[in-house]
Amino acid sequence: MTMKKRKIKYSAIFFVCWFALLVLLVDGVLKFQTLFDYFGSYALVEITLLLLVLFPTMAVYIFTKEKQ
Repeated sequence: MTMKKRKIKYSAIFFVCWFALLVLLVDGVLKFQTLFDYFGSYALVEITLLLLVLFPTMAVYIFTKEKQ
């Protein structure tokens, strides 16, 4: 049970850091309105950003090695 908690902990830490980085990048550097104007769809931009956070987080969870 402690092994699974370790995987969840690493994934959660990665999720928070990656989410913060994307928020900083999108809100600070790229400007959300610019992305919205480029893609033309608010839902498409939101879903894309959500997937950019969820897919790497799941990859960290799956590929985290458990010590036996």
